[in-house]
Amino acid sequence: MTIATQETSSGDVIRWGIVGTGRIARRFAQSLTHVPQAQLSALWSRRAQPAQAFAEEFGGTACASFDALLASGIDALYIATVQDSHADYAIAALQAGLHVLCEKPATINRPQLVRVLDAARAAQRLFMEAMKPPFYPLYRKLREHLAADPIGDVGLVRAGCSVPGVPDDHPSLSFDHAGGALLDIGIYEMFLAVDWLGAPREVQTLGRLGSTGVDTFASLNSQHERGIAQLFCGLDLHGRGDALLMAKGGHVMLHEPWWNPSRATIRYADGHVVELDEPFDGGGLNYETAHFCALIRAGQLESPVMTHDKSLQMIAMADAARAALGLKFAGE
Repeated sequence: MTIATQETSSGDVIRWGIVGTGRIARRFAQSLTHVPQAQLSALWSRRAQPAQAFAEEFGGTACASFDALLASGIDALYIATVQDSHADYAIAALQAGLHVLCEKPATINRPQLVRVLDAARAAQRLFMEAMKPPFYPLYRKLREHLAADPIGDVGLVRAGCSVPGVPDDHPSLSFDHAGGALLDIGIYEMFLAVDWLGAPREVQTLGRLGSTGVDTFASLNSQHERGIAQLFCGLDLHGRGDALLMAKGGHVMLHEPWWNPSRATIRYADGHVVELDEPFDGGGLNYETAHFCALIRAGQLESPVMTHDKSLQMIAMADAARAALGLKFAGE
């Protein structure tokens, strides 16, 4: 396999490759057009016809194999496949000398993620889980506002989303592809808990498995370094997707869908209310991608925003929750 060379300066265009051509890959390609000095150069999918159609719509070369994609002269790879394949694709790309931005969840369990991060360190390449919320203008504005006009330390995070009506043949319900509500939806809520409350100390979980063998609903209470989280995720009930951050001096409501945040209401204990409204453009994935490109140009191997530790803490929560439900995937 050809090892890619990485000579990237501040003015260079970052050449992107994509593995996978599904919905999230399309959203990434659309968002990439809003990122300065970045372009889609190559892509690959197991199905040749959709890959060629994707290339004709968004640009880049449809490669004949994954190895051909790795050797195509790209600087960075975006992994947009089903989650049971994330670890293998990430490790192969890192070993080929590429930087890797991997869709959430980065892997299906903590041991897999440890192997990916070991590969990133060995290759001296940047790896980041593509957890989009902290890069949105609203989320950054909220952090800035609370630093200037604080409500105190956040001690409780409440968040959740449940989306019914998923077809039985959808990857979200596939046992073979490590689907389920916890990894598909709950990983977002786990990020929010870890981001505001720190590492998890204890995770208590109630939930149920559906007919395909994966979790279709889960409710988590977790104790963290700095507080408690109450989270839910589901694929068989309809539930709103807002989030609440509580502190002694007030609370914050991140309005739905909080994971694509554009509005927040801050209610202070003294009665005054602040409304934040920060619309986003480019589909939203452009913000995390621009951050990732900046890290490449700066020679950084880890994001200071979406750190490796946060990814490890999030997947540790998912592992604990699945263990409580008795859900093990092949090879675990």
